[in-house]
Amino acid sequence: MRGATHAKWVACAAAAALAATACGGGGGSGGGADAVLSSSWGDPQNPLEPANTNEVQGGKVLDMVFRGLKRYDPETGEAEDMLAEKIETTDSRTFTITVKDGWTFSNGEKVTAKSFVDAWNYGASLRNNQRNAHFFSYIEGYDKVHPAKGKQSADTLSGLRVTGERTFTVELTQKFSTFPDTLGYNAYVPLPRVFFDDHDAWLARPVGNGPYTVQSYTRGSQMSLRAWEEYPGPDKAQNGGVDLKVYTDNNTAYTDLMAGNLDLVDDVPAAQLRNVRSDLGDRYLNTPAGILQTLAFPYYDRAWGREGMDKVRRGLSMAIDREQITETIFQKTRTPATDWSSPVLGEDGGYRAGLCGQACEYRPEEAKRLIQEGGGLPGGQVKITYNADTGSHKEWVDAVCNSINNTLGNDRACVGNPVGTFADFRKQITDRKMSGPFRAGWQMDYPLIQNFLQPLYYTNASSNDGKWSDAAFDKLVDEANAETDTTRAVEKFQQAEEVVRDNMAAIPLWYQNGSAGYSERLSNVRLNPFSVPVYDQIKVS
Repeated sequence: MRGATHAKWVACAAAAALAATACGGGGGSGGGADAVLSSSWGDPQNPLEPANTNEVQGGKVLDMVFRGLKRYDPETGEAEDMLAEKIETTDSRTFTITVKDGWTFSNGEKVTAKSFVDAWNYGASLRNNQRNAHFFSYIEGYDKVHPAKGKQSADTLSGLRVTGERTFTVELTQKFSTFPDTLGYNAYVPLPRVFFDDHDAWLARPVGNGPYTVQSYTRGSQMSLRAWEEYPGPDKAQNGGVDLKVYTDNNTAYTDLMAGNLDLVDDVPAAQLRNVRSDLGDRYLNTPAGILQTLAFPYYDRAWGREGMDKVRRGLSMAIDREQITETIFQKTRTPATDWSSPVLGEDGGYRAGLCGQACEYRPEEAKRLIQEGGGLPGGQVKITYNADTGSHKEWVDAVCNSINNTLGNDRACVGNPVGTFADFRKQITDRKMSGPFRAGWQMDYPLIQNFLQPLYYTNASSNDGKWSDAAFDKLVDEANAETDTTRAVEKFQQAEEVVRDNMAAIPLWYQNGSAGYSERLSNVRLNPFSVPVYDQIKVS
């Protein structure tokens, strides 16, 4: 922070409801285990129901407020037992889960097997319209609880059964050898009775079982979280809490960091990358993360879903000079993508460098030919839609469009189409209002190649925003999930990824590093493999 003086602050008193006014200000003058840090943030798209949150900003909060059966190691990403005492199976289809004793929610309610089963049934129900419902689709009875058409004919999943206070069984529709490794995802966390008995009250102030509790939230301003002193887990908060301050422009957040009004920026904007090392020195983090940026397409739009458009998509991909953009715009904090997963998986985890082949290389002459052969750009122009509130997307969208325009010899062939806020951008996507390509960033939920493929491209999957569908891809994913041998499962997923490649279902742009900058008040700051700060381990001096 180059010696900047911190503004003093006074912590807010506990609010009676989540919507109460949050305290403002930046970093505090005090330090130690009770000190509160401030961090940049954006309003989540939806209320913080675990099974209804599938975007980064809401996910950050859930990671602080909840703990599930598994937790992904902040260093390696490996799935490790958290509330799971043991998960047993003899056939990779029926699992017996034992929940550890001694865990409670922050309201004092005990966490039991029923806490998980009730939460999963709620998340799967068609009636509750949860965006992550698909994560429960492999559990027996999902077709009745969440039918593809018509009304649900059952209220609970037949594959879930409570067998004791701390034990329950899960029966899947098919073998799924890596199912336990998915259980660190937030859709699978337990929920307390108040969630069901007084849902509005819970939405106003979520109650979880993680190291932090929600104190207050004013949309568009700030969410205040405070360390839960009675938290029973091994990862107890090393600070007094976190004030997540809403910014509609990351450049403003960075300016506040430099002025001493903010402690942590967890996404350094592209415009600041040239100066960040001289500004922050070793208080700037740039670490590999399981994040892939792509351009997605609205296959529900006739213009983009018609036959022959695979050539247009491939041509657009070859019209993008990824090397130049990642070097000049992102100062090498991004790496040109050559597949649809992430290098953090490693070869054993399914990453295949170069899988995309020439289709992800800058080849302007071939790009122009393919676009012409595919029937040309719909309406003669590509509009790339993106959210404009982070201050970091306009630069690269403009650069992508310049590359496409130079390739086609037409300075209006590609233009950016900004949407004011991330929440509005996501609403247009979920309402199927996209009329052309749109930015799609995927931050892995868990470190498996399956997670880079199934949620995004499987028919009607939870994050298949473009509604792409391919029977061969679906079949290979089902076969991969059924494999009990991990090596063979990975090979099947890679075959499924080849189907994505052959259809250019989405255009891979670049692998993204996690980036952050922090103030002199903080120490022990690091980003996990998901590029999210490990808030509970940050110390404030």
